Amino acid sequence: MTAPPPAAPSPLRVALLTYSTKPRGGVVHTLALAEALSAAGADVTVWTLGRDGDGGFFRRVHDSVRLEIVPFPPLDGEDVGERILRSIRVLGAAFRPDDYDIVHAQDCISANAVGRCIRTVHHLDNFTTPALAACHERAIVDPYAHVCVSASVAGELTAGWGLHPTVIPNGVDSARFGFAASADATAVAARASSRARHGRYLLAVGGIEPRKGTIDLLEAFAVVRGRFPDLQLVIAGGETLFDYRDYRTAFDRRCTELGVEPTLLGTVDDDELPALVAAAAVFGFVSTKEGFGLAAMEALAAGVPLVVRDLSVLREVFDGAAAFAGDPNAMAERIAEALTDTDHPLTAQGRALAARHTWSAAAAAHLDFYSTRG
Repeated sequence: MTAPPPAAPSPLRVALLTYSTKPRGGVVHTLALAEALSAAGADVTVWTLGRDGDGGFFRRVHDSVRLEIVPFPPLDGEDVGERILRSIRVLGAAFRPDDYDIVHAQDCISANAVGRCIRTVHHLDNFTTPALAACHERAIVDPYAHVCVSASVAGELTAGWGLHPTVIPNGVDSARFGFAASADATAVAARASSRARHGRYLLAVGGIEPRKGTIDLLEAFAVVRGRFPDLQLVIAGGETLFDYRDYRTAFDRRCTELGVEPTLLGTVDDDELPALVAAAAVFGFVSTKEGFGLAAMEALAAGVPLVVRDLSVLREVFDGAAAFAGDPNAMAERIAEALTDTDHPLTAQGRALAARHTWSAAAAAHLDFYSTRG
């Protein structure tokens, strides 16, 4: 009698955990990685907290990925620190670690909530309250393995904690943002609609907060506007757990002093974002701290000239495809150069760089990583 064929191995069961359903960089990373891992054959579940009544993510997630969204209702009078500590408790109480072969936390909250896990450190934060500083420390030292999306952040973990993370860069949906910049009639119409609403514009994505360097970009815009009076400043995004009211007050005050009236879009619908990016004259990405710069890579995929702050991590990721500047005056010069040169010499390099960063490659690297650390 012929022996039956061996049973096919069960797919690897992977839990990816993120702290929010909102469109922040780490959440975008988590969903794209989950879909790519699933396409590569893994059985993937994304866990998160449903803040403000959210029952789903900011965009549709492929049906092959399971979603576990834990209700997280707001509490009146709760400050940022209390909210973060409650986030850890609520997510930890709901999570089922025994259901998975790999538990992979994507942020400080998730790593504190789930116990034994792999952790991706996208960037390091600086907390001033003892409780949050302790959470940040635990989320670095307790995981048994670490991933970073850039060598620069991995170097920070080595220098500060003696850790040696594996570097797996982000992917980017080049096809989606490239299509938004194409000659397809629907893409042309979508860009025209953005320009009709906003004119010729300098775009920033990420909201108004200290880490994004928004006030520096405002200062640079005010200088550039003297040479290009038709230029508008458009700022999209801004969902965050943290309280940046003081910074926002300073930003608003400086807008009044400079006579600048930026367009503040808040969270942009995911389907509308590619056209908004592709229609921009320049993309400003002047963060004071980053792990990779996914929004900037999306701008490159759309063929938009990119001006970034001169940080080691952004040199690592974007050298040869972006213009670098260390202060608002230099930022203004680089922005003006991009506006003057309509056939910007870095555009082709930027498109090629973005095309090399695929989520399928990131997923394959993660599966290799998981195979030695299950």
